[in-house]
Amino acid sequence: MLPGARLALHAGPHHIGFVKPELAARLRGVESAIEISPGRVDMPEALLPRLNELAADVGIPTRAEDFDVRATPEGEVLGVLDRGALPSFGVIGVGVHLNGLVRKPEGLHLWVAKRAANKKLDPGKLDHLVAGGVPAGHSPFAAMLKESWEEAGLEERSAAQAREVARFRYNMERPEGLRRDVVYAYDLELPADFIPKPMDGEVESFMLWPLEQVKQALCTTDEFKFNVVLVLLDLLLRQGVFTPEEAEILKPALYA
Repeated sequence: MLPGARLALHAGPHHIGFVKPELAARLRGVESAIEISPGRVDMPEALLPRLNELAADVGIPTRAEDFDVRATPEGEVLGVLDRGALPSFGVIGVGVHLNGLVRKPEGLHLWVAKRAANKKLDPGKLDHLVAGGVPAGHSPFAAMLKESWEEAGLEERSAAQAREVARFRYNMERPEGLRRDVVYAYDLELPADFIPKPMDGEVESFMLWPLEQVKQALCTTDEFKFNVVLVLLDLLLRQGVFTPEEAEILKPALYA
């Protein structure tokens, strides 16, 4: 059982998530084949294709975007679940973040996005040039290419030059529920004349900051979206922006 009194959620032999006892009881109320025992909830494997139906039956808000359901980040796809229901079920979610970099004579700069004020999650927070979830049936790289155009007007032939630099995993309670996320981080150097354009309304504006300004914002404010911080700390460590003393403190916590 996780902190917060969550129960391990199993579908047949697969451990797919964690749910709170009250949600377990609601699920049991709409599907009699679901069993609740100390520390765990069990559903028949045959219910995996009906996860979205179960989420709707118990009143979980959805976002009309399916994610693959896996027991482990790189395991087989067992089904799909709406992105909005992932935290309630404690199912692993996969996302991508792209460091959009511009090399100037005075040093590297980073494109920083400001999330739209009407975003459901973290409105107005600072974000990456490109960041988003990996929809069902997509690889992380394919999702990064898709998001690059949709969020910043970055064409696929340019985005395809990005290279994966890190992966992060975390489990944390958020207002939306339990986030069990895997984040794929990419670096991409962009030409000085590239200007990102908000294409899908999810970003209010873009700013080009020197890395030292990024560091100051990270160290003195909470302006950046929570998971962006992980990727940016990694970037700044790799680029030597932190002092050796700061790096000695940060590295064990970030790469544990």
